Amino acid sequence: MNLNIVRNAVANLLGAVIPAFVALGTVPLVVQGLGHASYGLYSLVTAIVGYFAVIDINVTAGSVKFIAEFNAQRDRSGARERISETVSFGLAIYALLGLAGGLALFVGAHYLVASVFAVPAALEGEAVATLRLAAFGFFLGQLQSYLQSIPQSLMRYDIAGRIEMLFGTGVPLLTVAVLLLGHGLFEVILLRVAASAVNCLLLWHWIRRLLPDLVWRQPGAALRRELLGFSAYSFLSRFATLSYAYADKLIIGALVGVTGLAYFTVASTLANRVLSLTYRLSGVFFPAASALAARGELERLSRLYLKATRYVVFINASVLVLVAVFSWQILYYWMDPQFARAGQVVLAVMALSQFIDSLTSLPSLVNDGMGHPRYSGMFALARASFGLLVVYLGVAGWGIDGAAWGHLAASTVLTCAFLAAVHGRTVPTGLGELVRKAYLPSVAGVGLIALAAHAGNRVFDGGPLDLGLLVLLTSGLLLAYGSLFVIDKGDKETVRARLKSLVSMRKTV
Repeated sequence: MNLNIVRNAVANLLGAVIPAFVALGTVPLVVQGLGHASYGLYSLVTAIVGYFAVIDINVTAGSVKFIAEFNAQRDRSGARERISETVSFGLAIYALLGLAGGLALFVGAHYLVASVFAVPAALEGEAVATLRLAAFGFFLGQLQSYLQSIPQSLMRYDIAGRIEMLFGTGVPLLTVAVLLLGHGLFEVILLRVAASAVNCLLLWHWIRRLLPDLVWRQPGAALRRELLGFSAYSFLSRFATLSYAYADKLIIGALVGVTGLAYFTVASTLANRVLSLTYRLSGVFFPAASALAARGELERLSRLYLKATRYVVFINASVLVLVAVFSWQILYYWMDPQFARAGQVVLAVMALSQFIDSLTSLPSLVNDGMGHPRYSGMFALARASFGLLVVYLGVAGWGIDGAAWGHLAASTVLTCAFLAAVHGRTVPTGLGELVRKAYLPSVAGVGLIALAAHAGNRVFDGGPLDLGLLVLLTSGLLLAYGSLFVIDKGDKETVRARLKSLVSMRKTV
């Protein structure tokens, strides 16, 4: 099995980068097409559908781990059959979960809209119809989520990334087209449901090409126990992720209303979209760690982990500086002055919270790949419970700003506890070594640049030209610091060699 981590990481990242920028670029047009209240309703519907996915017991995680292990041992007797058993079991589970969740959403749509959330009376009918339509999307989304994981478990992130790029770019653009043609929220959700159906068909086509020997096989009792046992703890991690992504919006929808939810969603979505991109670089570590652990190559895994953490932390810290320091200007020029006034604090604080949360991504993936989902699962449960409490208290006391500060408090406390618990135990690297070799080189200089950028932002406030020059200067300083003090010497030499090779090839041509 060729891990080719860098190639797969880049492919996984590209599958998210272009769709993220397209999605963010179309947000102002979607808000304008729907209106602030209807866009808040759209955010509420997607949050309800997303939160219903807590019924997902995360068999995806166990499936990725075991398919990666079986594929690494494919020459051994029975490995191909066990891949078929794993895929068959996963598809059956996700079809049942999608059916159960979709029926619950369809039946409970009127109660949720009329009795739970603060939806204006004029929008109740549209909200119920839209939520019932989204119930069909929930069923397809469960299948899509599982099918997407199969190419990834085979370290074919290039295929998964291309499909994600296609739909992640096409759906936002088609959404704008639907609104420009005079249609509304119901038609927007209908488009997304249809896109999920086509996405599932395309993924299945590629899975059949990657696994030509794949057949329907009843999984044995031992494999079912292993998959469900691993996934039981991984489910807790997924529950925490869904809580982080959707519960705050449900609380705001119930306590503040759909207009305030629109302001929060725009700011938090920007922070989440931008700062979660590097997770796509990290995501390949789960199947890679599973394969390396199966081979007993723990020293190699530790080296890769330290280097990857150093780079990912630097990238996220740099993005945090640009987003948090210039949060008001970003919302002002991207959306409008009203969104800037309402969402500036949310954007800056949520960006910091996302950065702190990102510190757990790589250790969680390595921990799970090593076969210890209990640790990440229990901490994820604590994160969800504590996070929901402080976010609720924050919204009740301080509105959407309070939600952001609640996220930051929960992220800080639980991230520190998780890092201390797993390093040197389930992650084959000590915490001191991680801080010394990965965190300090990445964060020290970035912090000084952040202070300089903040001071410059307060002094030079002359409009778009000053902003553009200050952003360019800050980006240049970050790039220079990363090139000099963060990038490994060996990687610099590799890049130079590749560039020289490209130059010589062009001269030859």
